[in-house]
Amino acid sequence: MYRTGEYILLFAASVLLQIFFFDELSLSACFAPLVYSVFIILLPLNTPSIAVLAAGLVTGVVMDFAMGTAGLNTIATLAVAYLRMPLLNIIFGHNNVREGGVPSAARMGRRHFGYYLVAMTLLHNALFFGFEAFTTSYLWHQLLRFAVSAAASLLFVWAIARLFTSKLSAR
Repeated sequence: MYRTGEYILLFAASVLLQIFFFDELSLSACFAPLVYSVFIILLPLNTPSIAVLAAGLVTGVVMDFAMGTAGLNTIATLAVAYLRMPLLNIIFGHNNVREGGVPSAARMGRRHFGYYLVAMTLLHNALFFGFEAFTTSYLWHQLLRFAVSAAASLLFVWAIARLFTSKLSAR
């Protein structure tokens, strides 16, 4: 895999940030950013699908163990890993995805990269919070929690992605 050492550090950093920083923030009941999905989002475009799914499974299991969420993270992360390539093909185009490389603003263009980050982050948050509540009894509270957490998650995922891909060339 391209830049294996850096991806191991990205995995460790995103998981540790989630466990020791974002899970410990108690600003509000509606504020629960989920940033560990940035690891799946920034995997190289030519990573084999089975490797992306395996990375999603490992990430989800580690987060479930750390957060005590009994499979919520695994469900959300595996779905994001599974739908990553179809979303990339829709947003970026099939021929451009086949060329490979690391997803970045320089590689995909700012607009396409932004769409990609938004789609992946919203999908992950929607699945996580949807399965967490698994009821419509408190629908407005769930929607508020999803909106606030997704906005915060997107902000932090964008910052981490920008930091991780800042030194990359367009090709």
